[in-house]
Amino acid sequence: MHPELGFQETRTAARVAEELEALGCRVRTGVGRTGVVADLGSGSPIVAIRADMDALPLQENSDAPYASQIPGVMHACGHDAHTAIALGVATLLAQETFPGTVRFLFQPAEEREDDEGISGAPRMIEDGAMKNVDAVLALHVDASIPTGDVTVGAGPSSAGVDTFYATVIGRGGHGATPHKVVDPIHIAGHVILALNAIVSRHLNPFDQAVVSIGSIRGGHTDNVIPERVELCGTIRFMTSEVQQQIHTEIERALGVSKALGGDYELRIETGYPPAFNDAEIAELQRQVAADLLGAEHIREPEKSLGAEDFGFFSTLAPGAMFMLGSLIEGDERQHHNPHFDIDERCLPIGAAILAEAALRFLRQKGG
Repeated sequence: MHPELGFQETRTAARVAEELEALGCRVRTGVGRTGVVADLGSGSPIVAIRADMDALPLQENSDAPYASQIPGVMHACGHDAHTAIALGVATLLAQETFPGTVRFLFQPAEEREDDEGISGAPRMIEDGAMKNVDAVLALHVDASIPTGDVTVGAGPSSAGVDTFYATVIGRGGHGATPHKVVDPIHIAGHVILALNAIVSRHLNPFDQAVVSIGSIRGGHTDNVIPERVELCGTIRFMTSEVQQQIHTEIERALGVSKALGGDYELRIETGYPPAFNDAEIAELQRQVAADLLGAEHIREPEKSLGAEDFGFFSTLAPGAMFMLGSLIEGDERQHHNPHFDIDERCLPIGAAILAEAALRFLRQKGG
């Protein structure tokens, strides 16, 4: 009901810290600006459990009693569920005895980057959130699969993502005399064709990648040819080699502007790295989920180029994220949509899997 955008999660963080302190955790706030780190237990090994907290800039379209009370902001991807689940894990583990430490990472800004283009995970890492961590666990609700099912497996779990901002520069003038101008809209059409050919004509067909244009802006009226056309879009990839090749091909595509008498400006912002589920941690999550739900409810991951900044954590320690079924039966809700919602029966399932996986890891590694 009180969603907050990335790096603005002050109310959320305060409520999380209050609950964790009541459970006896050692709590540190202001981590990565508005994140919370809490340790339960002591010594090594250390297993971390990550939950993101931020919302999205969407107006919720829902008559549910828990709908957002903040205009233009809603939890359209289930991060409120992740926060609730992680607090549930803390509640369960506070009743247990185990070797080592469980570290809770309540992360800000998974969906958003700051003025320097940095999201919440690396900001938390800068503040020491992953110091001495031996493994990191996470989940994400998935409103497309039934409640009671889980998707988990080793290997790629999310793509790397960069963003490109390009400007095609011409020389504007009257729409009735196009021969006297350098039309950036005409040039942008050729640039768009070149950009859309990067994956199909320049990458190996077996490479997983996407180059998508998300915004085109140019001109303000019918009879004036503008000076500039602005394009921006997203890049998705699974390897750094493909990432660099796409960067090169985008530069080459923009070069069409010069061939047609114009010019261009290009800026590429590096975003999240690809995330890969560690085989041992993924198998631990799979076994726990199978023991709880039955092996018939464990699904193999489908390939996707969705992005998640969990990869910043899992590059520093073996980690894995599983997808938690949260489908409202007969009423599938899309993520990042004003109608998004989940079947809340998934919450105790997620908490139970993460809690038991953390316990098994500590008991196996801690003796």
